[in-house]
Amino acid sequence: MAHSSSSLPLVVLSSLAAVFFAGDAFAHAELVSETPAAKSMAMPAPTELKLKFSEGLELKFTGVKVVGPKQAAIETGPATLDPNDNTMLIVPLKSTLPDGKYTVDWHALSTDGHKTKGSYWFESMH
Repeated sequence: MAHSSSSLPLVVLSSLAAVFFAGDAFAHAELVSETPAAKSMAMPAPTELKLKFSEGLELKFTGVKVVGPKQAAIETGPATLDPNDNTMLIVPLKSTLPDGKYTVDWHALSTDGHKTKGSYWFESMH
């Protein structure tokens, strides 16, 4: 009986560790914040988009598509990761955005191999 009661703390500790570390195994790169912010009015019009994720990204498999007024595709430059933060995706816009509503569709692959996608919108005004 003494043997089983002394192993109880080890069993409890092992169970807690399994639950704690399981969360990391199932984590995904979720969008944490964006600039311009979702559902906001950007004044002046942005020259780039910044998307902050909860995990590091694989740039080769991560990107955005921007659609503007009248469903017009908006040209973007090559996306980059912030050199000091691999969770921050930076997407330059090739031209000044005219006034209107813009939708940003994004897809991301985290460094641990999980894929996520989503979208948000903002408005631009000069």
